[in-house]
Amino acid sequence: MRIFFPRTWRLFDHQEHKVIIVGLDNAGKTTILYQFSMNEVVHTSPIIGSNVEEIVINNTHFLMWDIGGQESFRSSWNTYYTNTELIIVVDKELYKTLAHEDLRKAGLLSFVNKRDVKECMTSGNLPWHIQACCALTGKGLCQRLEWAMSRL
Repeated sequence: MRIFFPRTWRLFDHQEHKVIIVGLDNAGKTTILYQFSMNEVVHTSPIIGSNVEEIVINNTHFLMWDIGGQESFRSSWNTYYTNTELIIVVDKELYKTLAHEDLRKAGLLSFVNKRDVKECMTSGNLPWHIQACCALTGKGLCQRLEWAMSRL
């Protein structure tokens, strides 16, 4: 009976997990949001503020916030950070930089700095995942939320 009750309870647990989608203007954030919510491409225009949609995948509820990427809004991104459990970063500029002919064969290295600070995290326990995707087709989006669900 102990094993049965927690598994059954999870079926009725509709806790929402807050997700923010950030990136530069015109990077595809809104397209990704609506691929998740409607499984289709929606023609968009630059947003003022944010869009929010509830997405349910395998009984897991995500409250996804698509935050405007215009330069004038970036300073307010931190107002959305409270209680965020997952960040999706869509950065067209990073892609453009890495796609430059001179960097074609270059690797990408991310430093986890400040190892001398007592409370620092190790790279092994950082909750990061990099995923290639196509917002227009939805390829690489929903199936990769499994990684996020395993981290919640």
